[in-house]
Amino acid sequence: MKVLLADDHRLIIEGVKLKLTELDPAVETVVAMSLEELEQAVAEHHATLDLALLDIAMPGTVGYQHIAKLRSYAPNLPIIVLSGSEDVELMRSLMDLGVLGFIPKAYSPDVMLSAIRLVLAGGVYIPPLLLANAQAQGWQPGTPAFSVAAGSLSPSMRQAAHPMESLRKLLTERQIDVMRLLSQGKPNKLIARELGISEGTVKIHLAAIFRALNVRNRVEAVVASRKLQET
Repeated sequence: MKVLLADDHRLIIEGVKLKLTELDPAVETVVAMSLEELEQAVAEHHATLDLALLDIAMPGTVGYQHIAKLRSYAPNLPIIVLSGSEDVELMRSLMDLGVLGFIPKAYSPDVMLSAIRLVLAGGVYIPPLLLANAQAQGWQPGTPAFSVAAGSLSPSMRQAAHPMESLRKLLTERQIDVMRLLSQGKPNKLIARELGISEGTVKIHLAAIFRALNVRNRVEAVVASRKLQET
């Protein structure tokens, strides 16, 4: 698994990198500590990234334009914001922009890891502060409804908000790679070897694929993906 980690504090970077190894011991991190480094990292690695963890305020950034730009440049890349801010309006703006999670830096490392797992599995992590505010005001992050459990958006609801026009609109680039090899009948071990990721990461991607395609197993996933490619 390859993760883009953008933050201008070395202590945060090293702590997050260490925690990510609990998700995948073979995780590869691409680090950026300024807007210039972020743009260079995205240009070089966007096609192979599985996740982006971005801070809001870094040298060279203006507001959250860098996040909007990344969303435009790599629309299928899951983005989670790590921020020292707990401003509800900022959270809401970023979620409306398409960010799949907002994690205040005051939260524990275990909460961060749970949020990342949720996003990689096809969900959206909504911090409790925003969730409470959303319930009070009726705001919803671009979807018909959201689950109040664990501050997350139901993957099935998230799927319903996006018409199933093509695989590319449902899956990330890496999930499409996994789906391609799955269609060739390859087991998890060979998929992991060919993509240079761990078997655990393959399982995470498969779970997300099953949710996105609304299927229960590998065979149904292959059938559903072929139907989508024919439309």
